[in-house]
Amino acid sequence: MALHFELVTPARLVRSEDVYMVVVPGAEGEFGVLEGHAPFMSTVRDGAIKVYRTEGATPEEIQVQGGFAEVAATGLTVLAEHVEG
Repeated sequence: MALHFELVTPARLVRSEDVYMVVVPGAEGEFGVLEGHAPFMSTVRDGAIKVYRTEGATPEEIQVQGGFAEVAATGLTVLAEHVEG
C-alpha cells in the first residue's frame, strides 16, 4: 500500500511519488497522512515536511514556507509558497 504524494510550488512540480507516509506542518499542528486517510484540507505553516518512503524508514525532511495541503482519494497534494533547495 502506498500514498501518492505531490509537492508543488507556483513555479514547478517538486515531487510526485508513492511513499509510505508524510507528516505535514499544519497551521493547527503537525499531521501524518497514510494511504486511505479521510479527505480534508489544511493550511501549511513554515517548517519541515517529513517523507517516509517505507514503514520505519528515517524520514527525508523538505523545508517549506506556507501554502495548503489537500488529502483526497488520489493522495496528498501540498501546494507550498516556497520550497528550500
